[in-house]
Amino acid sequence: MKRVVITGSGTINALGHSVATTMEAMREGRCGIGTLDIRDVERLSIRIAGQVRGYEAETHFNRQQISLYDRFTQFTLLAAKEAIGQSGLTFNGELAIKSGVVLGTAGGGVNTWDENYRTVYEEGKNRVHPFVVPKLMNNAAASHVSMEYNLKGPSYTVATACASSNHAMGQAFNMVRMGMARVMVTGGSESMLCFGGVKAWEGLRVMSRDACRPFSANRNGMVQGEGAAIFVFEDYDHAIARGADILAEVIGFAMTSDASDIVMPSKQGAARAIAGAMSDAGINRDQVGYINAHGTGTAANDKTECAAVADVFGHHADRLMISSTKSMHGHLIGGTGAVELLACIMALRDGVIAPTIGYEEPDPECALDVVPNVARDAKVDVVLTNAFAFGGLNAVLALKKF
Repeated sequence: MKRVVITGSGTINALGHSVATTMEAMREGRCGIGTLDIRDVERLSIRIAGQVRGYEAETHFNRQQISLYDRFTQFTLLAAKEAIGQSGLTFNGELAIKSGVVLGTAGGGVNTWDENYRTVYEEGKNRVHPFVVPKLMNNAAASHVSMEYNLKGPSYTVATACASSNHAMGQAFNMVRMGMARVMVTGGSESMLCFGGVKAWEGLRVMSRDACRPFSANRNGMVQGEGAAIFVFEDYDHAIARGADILAEVIGFAMTSDASDIVMPSKQGAARAIAGAMSDAGINRDQVGYINAHGTGTAANDKTECAAVADVFGHHADRLMISSTKSMHGHLIGGTGAVELLACIMALRDGVIAPTIGYEEPDPECALDVVPNVARDAKVDVVLTNAFAFGGLNAVLALKKF
C-alpha cells in the first residue's frame, strides 16, 4: 500500500473565498451565517444561511462559461484553481493519465433546476437553454475540473447526501494508495441556496430559524450553507521526489450503512465507521486528539454522534476535543465534509482547534469537550472527520500530522 499525502487545498465558502481567509475565520470563531439573500425569500419561513457573500460570477468566468457552469460548478473550479496552484502540479504526459478527480455533491445543479422550472412553469415558456442538462448534472463539476486540468484518469461524482464529500475523498485516498492513480483531485461542492432548494429542506422541519448551535441544549436545527473545498491527494513518493509542501497525511477511511431508517441516525452505524477508520489507519483510540464532528445542530444527530464517540473511545472520550464548524459555515450538505477537512488540516499543521460557536447550554447527552465558542491552541498528531448522512450512510477519514 502506498502512503497518501495532501499537497494542495482550496475553498470558497461562507467564511472566505480562500483557504487562508477561511482558516482565519475559524481561528477567530467568526460566524458566516446571516440573512439569506435570494429571490422570493419572503415566501420562505427559513431566511438564514451560510451564503457566499461578495461573489460575482462575471468576475471569474466569461459569458459562455457561465452558460455552462451552475453555481456549484463555479465554486468547484475556483477551489480547484487554488488547490492545484498550491500543489504546483501540471498534468501532462504520464502524470495526466495517472491522475483523476472524484468529487462529492448531493444536489448538483440545483440552481439550474430552479431557474428552469421558473422558465417553464411560472413564465410559461416552451423552450429552455440547450445547455441545461450538462449544466445541472451532478458530474458537471468533476467533468469540468478534469477538462480544465487535463486529468485523464478516474473521474466521477459521488452522491451520498451529507456524506458525499467524505465518500469522495475516501475513494480518492483508496485509489492513490492502491496505485490506481498517482494524484487525485478530490473534495466536494454544493449550492442549494435558491427558493426551491431551501423550500424543500423546510419540509423536513429540521432547520433553525435563528442559528446553528451544535451540542448546545437549546439547539433547534441545522442551517444550510454553500461553497466548495478541493484537495490534491498525492502518492507520498511522488510528492517527496518533487519536493512538494505536504499539508497532512491521510491514513485511514471507513464507510458503513445503518440499514435502518432513511432520516434517523444510528449510534451503531456511526460507531462502526469511526472504529473502522481507526482500524484501517492502524491507530488506537488514545492517539486521536481531535474529531471534526458531523455536528449538524439537530437534536437527534448531535446526541447520537456523541454516544457513538463515547462508545468507541471509552474513557479517552473525556480527553478528546470534538467540534462542529457547521456552526460557522453552515451545512453544505454534499460539500460539507470537504470544507470541514480544512479544520482538520489546521489542527494538525497549525495546532489550532476550530471551535463550536453558538454554544450556550450544556447538554448531558452531549457531555464531551466540544471546544465551545473559542478556538484552542493544542498539539494533535491524529484527527478524524465524521460524516453521517440521510439514508444511514456513514464515512469517516483519519489524518495525521506530517
